[in-house]
Amino acid sequence: MNGRRVKVTIPATTANLGPGFDALGMAFQLYSVVEMEISDHTTVEMMGKELQGTPTDKNNLLYKVAAGLFQEAGLAIPELAIRASSDAPLTRGLGSSAAAIVGALVAANHLAGEPFTREQLFEKATRLEGHPDNAGASMFGGIIVATMPEVPGEPIPYVRFSTPAGLQTLVVIPEFMLSTEKARNVLPQVYSRADVVYNVGHSSLLVAALAQGRLDLMGRAMSDRLHQPYRAKLVPGLNEILDKATEHGALGAALSGAGPTILCFFSSDEELEKLRAFVDRVMKGHDISYRVMILQPDEKGVQVEIHQR
Repeated sequence: MNGRRVKVTIPATTANLGPGFDALGMAFQLYSVVEMEISDHTTVEMMGKELQGTPTDKNNLLYKVAAGLFQEAGLAIPELAIRASSDAPLTRGLGSSAAAIVGALVAANHLAGEPFTREQLFEKATRLEGHPDNAGASMFGGIIVATMPEVPGEPIPYVRFSTPAGLQTLVVIPEFMLSTEKARNVLPQVYSRADVVYNVGHSSLLVAALAQGRLDLMGRAMSDRLHQPYRAKLVPGLNEILDKATEHGALGAALSGAGPTILCFFSSDEELEKLRAFVDRVMKGHDISYRVMILQPDEKGVQVEIHQR
């Protein structure tokens, strides 16, 4: 294990894509980097403004996840030198916690001599994250359709396929944080049969449309009744964007994960220009500071480099 430094690059992700609650994920070309090596004493260095305020000792998530992997492998937990950076903002619905978990697991697994397969790491990441959508997209790239296993500890059933050609994303990031816990607490415990049937139909249509490149169906397929209507009160402007984005150039729109980031999918410069103007009117109308990114899909998933000392 000694003498090696592992560098892991992990894509940011979005989850749900509207109706696919806790089941659909997609990876973006926006990356976090985790570097890890065995050391005489543990150090944790968080680089860049996005990671400011995160712990820099053994309470850091990266260290705790790595330590857990060594323990599960039946190995002594070593002291670790960890360095991390991220271009993805935290607590904005772009899979930052899943990226950290996947990055720490993959890095520690290499340092431990790879006792676990990539599928086993995915199962561990899903167990730690609580659902497989972000974790799967970070691990494998592309679009992931997955569900929790009926028996804990069993392999995660999933399908991965490539993102349709030409699909791009205008990512609207409000300048406020929204915790996943808060966003989940506004959801009801019970849904009507009509709402459940609605989401089953729309999520099924969305998966089929994405798998076959039917971008023309995305606008209708991305409608949701399970989480977005309830989270809209936490994200000013969300309702207007979900309702009207397709009239202003979007192929479809959705809340990214638990929010507050909003996604508007498009495929041409003309659509993008109309979308930018529309989003700006909506956000300014709610007096919300925000920034935008134009992101391409990531098809590679987590990438590993090994450096010998």
